[in-house]
Amino acid sequence: MSTTTNIEGPTKRIRWNELKKILEDRHSALTHEVHGRIRDARTDSTKGCQVLDEGESSEVDIQDDIEFALIQLKAETLNRIDAALRRINEGTYGCCFECGGEIAEARLRALPFAMRCKDCEETHETSEQRERIMAQRHGFSAIAFDLRPNP
Repeated sequence: MSTTTNIEGPTKRIRWNELKKILEDRHSALTHEVHGRIRDARTDSTKGCQVLDEGESSEVDIQDDIEFALIQLKAETLNRIDAALRRINEGTYGCCFECGGEIAEARLRALPFAMRCKDCEETHETSEQRERIMAQRHGFSAIAFDLRPNP
């Protein structure tokens, strides 16, 4: 049994080092991309003021909103990568936040910043979806209530 542990330890460290390298490379690429997009957005906003009709202005606003949403998503991914790198340094990487079990290596290779095992993630997503549905129902019932005529 100690032989298995000795093999498992170095093998696991090698895997984590590979995943750490993947995380660091992804972090670097995303940081570069986010900075570039922000720089481009600033450059675009400082360009000469063109007179746009309402349709063109609306299209520009939509494009700006999409660009901002993309930057926001990439920034959130950077935060998740940072958290994963912290977990590697703390020695808790690969452990599910919910059940404490080990996150499958295949899952970590596909999503190196995963915080939950597959089963716990599915449970978490189902719970979040249920909460969104309840919030929507609550919002719709409040709207329906507010639309009733006063007696």
